[in-house]
Amino acid sequence: MVKHTITLIEGDGIGHEVIRAAKRVLEGMQVSGELEFEWLHAEAGWELFERSGDSIPEATLEAVRASQATLFGAATSPSKKVPGFRGAIRYMRRALDLYANVRPAKHHPVPGSRSGVDLIIVRENTEGLYVEQERSYMNGEIAIADTVITRRASQRIGEYAANFAATRDRKTLHIAHKANVLPVTQGLFLNTAREAADKVAGLTVQDIIIDNCAMQLVTRPERFDVIVTTNLFGDIISDLTAGLVGGLGIAASGNIGEQYAVFESVHGSAPDIAGRGIANPTATVLAAALMLNHIGEFAAAAKLERAVDIALEHGPRTQDLGGKASTEEFVTVILEAYKSA
Repeated sequence: MVKHTITLIEGDGIGHEVIRAAKRVLEGMQVSGELEFEWLHAEAGWELFERSGDSIPEATLEAVRASQATLFGAATSPSKKVPGFRGAIRYMRRALDLYANVRPAKHHPVPGSRSGVDLIIVRENTEGLYVEQERSYMNGEIAIADTVITRRASQRIGEYAANFAATRDRKTLHIAHKANVLPVTQGLFLNTAREAADKVAGLTVQDIIIDNCAMQLVTRPERFDVIVTTNLFGDIISDLTAGLVGGLGIAASGNIGEQYAVFESVHGSAPDIAGRGIANPTATVLAAALMLNHIGEFAAAAKLERAVDIALEHGPRTQDLGGKASTEEFVTVILEAYKSA
């Protein structure tokens, strides 16, 4: 049995609770004899910045580098620019070259989740408008932001998405873009990603304009399998697809590079319920399932996802998902469901 080294970063607010809940689930799987873990612990986020003046110290990056994968809880972001503050996830994406953001949107038995939806958004994670190069002129009357699209980044995200799609049953990839309006930047992304995807045998590849993609995601989400797009568009439509299957409270994602990977629940830090023990850990547990897939524990990942669905359908939901259970009680239900999944 391989021992997996996993770094845990709790972050802010309910991040402390959901990461501890996910760890308890993984430890329960370890007790069953199926898995073995070694834990590293690191800090990042707004609370750390308030204490130390550094939101993501080098020691945290070193812990990520020293592990097979990292599980991140939740982060608080200030509503205005704070000198010296760096958003932990955004900074890790660039510092560790976590170039692929992978966001599943799959039906789960919760209110508002549409049956038949099972798709993946693959988002280029390092450039586009998120290079954060902004400036203003004429005393703030004009503001300009640079967008950066490179052939290298477009090629590797196209390759990643195409190879990912080739592992799925439908083997279909859509490249979402706005090259009809931005033929230089978006055209470079579209053409380069298409060239990379066309090299993958047995794959159906189509391009789609991003606004049409958004409309069809709302009206016919079942038609989509894997969608690859640029950073800003991916950020937007991955939240849209989360809304199709129950909301951000159960949405998980992975930030994946050639060497390192950070998996996260994409909901916020929810300071209004932090510390009350009622936060729903589903997103973080599903992020743990994505992590297990990434490190090659495919059977355990599938079993864990089934256990979560059993718990959501038949067990008491946590209080912030309309139920009566505490975070710990819901974890217990997941672990019981795992035994029979």
